[in-house]
Amino acid sequence: MNILIKNCNLISMSNKREKLEKDIDLLIKNGKIENISENINEKVDKIIEAKGKVVMPGLINTHAHVPMSIFRETLDGYNLQDWLEKKIWPMEDKLKKEDIYYASLLSFLEMIKTGCTTINDMYFCGDEIIKAALHSGVRLGTTRTLMDLIGDGAVRLEELENFIKEYDGISEIITLNIGIHGLYTTNAPYIEKCAKLARKYNKIVHIHFLENTKEREDILKSYNVKSPVELIKKYFKGLNVILAHSVKLTKEEIEELSNENVHISHCPVSNLKLGCGIANVSYMMKNGINVSIGTDGQGSGSNLDLFEAMKYTALLQKGILENPKELPAYEVLKMATVNGAKSLGLEDKIGTIEEGKSADLIILNLRTVITTPINNIFSQIVYNIKGTNVETTIINGKIVMENRVVCGIDEHQIYKKCNEIIERIGNV
Repeated sequence: MNILIKNCNLISMSNKREKLEKDIDLLIKNGKIENISENINEKVDKIIEAKGKVVMPGLINTHAHVPMSIFRETLDGYNLQDWLEKKIWPMEDKLKKEDIYYASLLSFLEMIKTGCTTINDMYFCGDEIIKAALHSGVRLGTTRTLMDLIGDGAVRLEELENFIKEYDGISEIITLNIGIHGLYTTNAPYIEKCAKLARKYNKIVHIHFLENTKEREDILKSYNVKSPVELIKKYFKGLNVILAHSVKLTKEEIEELSNENVHISHCPVSNLKLGCGIANVSYMMKNGINVSIGTDGQGSGSNLDLFEAMKYTALLQKGILENPKELPAYEVLKMATVNGAKSLGLEDKIGTIEEGKSADLIILNLRTVITTPINNIFSQIVYNIKGTNVETTIINGKIVMENRVVCGIDEHQIYKKCNEIIERIGNV
């Protein structure tokens, strides 16, 4: 479908264009942005009138556990390790493959309705997650989580390699990565094998890293090192690595990591809810580290609304550093778009609205009581916009939601199925 968006306020996030352009038209052909200019007159399949509305790139979530939508609000009363071992893992053991599909559809529905067009997942039963992504039309990066708690690490590695062989290149909206649960759930020989697999298939490494104090202590004890950063440098040299969380990095370790090819996925809501602390992302960015935004799974992050995550990101840095000038709103928008694309190695396709790039974009309605008047549009988006302000979502040139109506998904069936899943597996 060829689409023409008329008369919008454009926030392209491209450093080649003005930060805000008014009364701009966008022509979308064959899934890509063909023309950005004023007064485009061309015959198309669909015209979207966007006068007074904002068009911006779709948001990019760089760390999540897609099927964990069904574990929303199971956390109260637990720390991270106890929550995983006593609550989540026993419930996950009861899941069927079909459950993964419907739980994933629930997350993708939530993404579409809150303006997120790309998500980086870490879970298992990836074939069901991919099936749900193709059904919904969202852009997905996924894996088969690697860990070796009970000596089954070799099986997991084999499963991931077979998964890559089967699904690599299946669709332009699907990418695969090497998802390692964490250094504290593996050992040195196993990490070496994981890194070897990443090099063999030229894949990004996606790993939990220094989420809380106990994890840091466990890594130092298990690996007998002075700093966990030594392990990143030793095993992942030359690889593109996404470190999820990184709450407990010291300033010295941040400076050391700035010389490596690492990206940080900052998950502020999950980190707060789990009592992990607040990552010093301002210092990371000042040292040249690319920092993007993630939500984590909904079990700890509650939801996939990246507008909420952006607000927390900005406020927390200003608060802990006692400096209102930290993280200007436009920089936070970059974290949720441009920086996310760079983390995933997709900056040539998504993250900005530019001619030749994939048409992954959202249309915002700012005509609400909490967004009137608009004194600074970037601040307005970061601090006052909610996912519910997203009116239309387009991914890879396909309209997946228009006027808040999601296309091709039976919402009520998904709700029914997911409620049935929880009734069956029990709230442990």
